[in-house]
Amino acid sequence: MRIAEDRDGQRLDNFLMGYLKGAPRSLIYKLIRSGQVRINGGRAKAERKLEAGDEVRIPPVRIELPQDAGRLPPKGMLDALEAAIVFEDARLLAINKPSGVASHGGSGISFGAIETMRALRPRDSLELVHRLDRDTSGLLVFAKKRSALTELQRLLREDHGSGIEKRYLALLLGRMPDGTMSVDAPLHVGLRQGGERHVQVNAIGKPSISHFRALERRGGQSYCEIRIETGRTHQIRVHAQHIGHPVAGDDKYGDEAANRRLREQVGLKRLFLHASTLEFALDGGKAPYSLNAPLAPELVEVLNRLG
Repeated sequence: MRIAEDRDGQRLDNFLMGYLKGAPRSLIYKLIRSGQVRINGGRAKAERKLEAGDEVRIPPVRIELPQDAGRLPPKGMLDALEAAIVFEDARLLAINKPSGVASHGGSGISFGAIETMRALRPRDSLELVHRLDRDTSGLLVFAKKRSALTELQRLLREDHGSGIEKRYLALLLGRMPDGTMSVDAPLHVGLRQGGERHVQVNAIGKPSISHFRALERRGGQSYCEIRIETGRTHQIRVHAQHIGHPVAGDDKYGDEAANRRLREQVGLKRLFLHASTLEFALDGGKAPYSLNAPLAPELVEVLNRLG
């Protein structure tokens, strides 16, 4: 097959994941390593960038579809995510993702946000621009055009504030000091028994910068806005723990006793972390976007009960 213009610059492995939908990653890398995938007649590595006009030979592949292939997400989930759309134009679609919904399926989850949105928009070629933790609510952006996807992913890779402005709202335990507290602490992702990811501040980790600003104090806790310059796994949750003010309702990095009290006293049953704002510009800075997702109703209720 010949590579089209809109795939120019895409990595070979990522192209094959889209082309061979449903094929496990291990199979795709095996096909590449064994030389069964050829570009212009020659072998290629997974990270090879495709160019428009390249001839790619892909061997016949038999894909065992999972049992739920062809099934639609449950109606309740379709309705919830349809109602969660906060922005849409020709290039992008953004939702206010509810807590508890994964960004994508896998690990025992049949349908995540991307699978559900594709079911709702079967004529659009939707791709996830970024991810949110399953327990975090808020802005999740999908690209409808490949050009928007590649430009946004490039902006996301531009760490230290130059690409995309990302702001979150969170309830942190205890009284945060006035003003902005900046945290510059490298984060390292480790694996615990059972394959669960656990992140910690560690000198061998990747540079990670967060800025915490207390908006108001409620019931002895701090309602904060957090701006992040980097987008590491569990960054806000681990940085909040690092400064002694973990995110309320965090059952992984938080304070178990404080979480129990908040659950009993004000009904907080989830992680109080919400992706509220994304600001960026496409077309090399000519097309500015400012996307916002209002705080989830159950979190507004918790704040009101805290008084």
